[in-house]
Amino acid sequence: MAGQSSSSPVGAVGRSGAAVLERLAETGQLWHLAVAAARQTLLGPFRGTPFRLRETCRQIVRSGNQSLPLVALIAALIGSILALQSAYQLRLFGATHLVADLVAISVTRELAPLMTSILVAGRVGSAVAAELGTMKVNEEIDALTVIGVDPISYLVVPRLLALLVAVPCLTLFADAIGILGGLFVGVSVLGLGAGSYVADSIATLVMEDLWGGVLKAFVFGGIIGLVACQQGLGTRGGAQAVGRSTTTTVVRSIVLIIGADLFVTALLYLRQ
Repeated sequence: MAGQSSSSPVGAVGRSGAAVLERLAETGQLWHLAVAAARQTLLGPFRGTPFRLRETCRQIVRSGNQSLPLVALIAALIGSILALQSAYQLRLFGATHLVADLVAISVTRELAPLMTSILVAGRVGSAVAAELGTMKVNEEIDALTVIGVDPISYLVVPRLLALLVAVPCLTLFADAIGILGGLFVGVSVLGLGAGSYVADSIATLVMEDLWGGVLKAFVFGGIIGLVACQQGLGTRGGAQAVGRSTTTTVVRSIVLIIGADLFVTALLYLRQ
């Protein structure tokens, strides 16, 4: 009877409802963490909580500088692939010269912030969740609370600010490398002139393309930082729980990044 009830429609609806309530609770925790981090960042220094500038800079180096080689590789490959794919279609209309325009706009508006954020979520977000999750399991965060240290200002704020700074900077770096990847393919494979390719790319891009991509990267960096810290601080159990928090951080960050990408893109489109 127990097996029948668990597989019945009523049991399925109950499990679905419980899952929805759990997601809503986690969303509420995420918003609470965002508000607490913003309060500590803006008001903490006026309430006797010093801003951890050195730790924030260390986290920026950890999040940004150490991700440069991977971001450069992926951006160059994406720019090259995009140039080849676009040339395949544009050649049918005798418009191969528009490859530079298409690569520049696609990379700066969409592909650079999106792919950079996904890479950072997998590399840095998982590391932050594992680090905070291990501290939670080992009761180090509880020890900080006992001695009067706020975990939000001490642990969350430096990591969140680091991602808010690092992801946009990495995105601008990916913009340049992606365009260079398209330039390499355009010159070596498609027979385009290097000077004309660069001139077309510069003439096509406007400031809205660049700042729109940077705005997306800023939002994505905040999502990665909040999800990673929320999952890390919410870890319960042993080593397996740390692994679950790490996996959940990556998956949930990617899903939220893509959803936020649609939202920000719609706002930018309606603004034009």
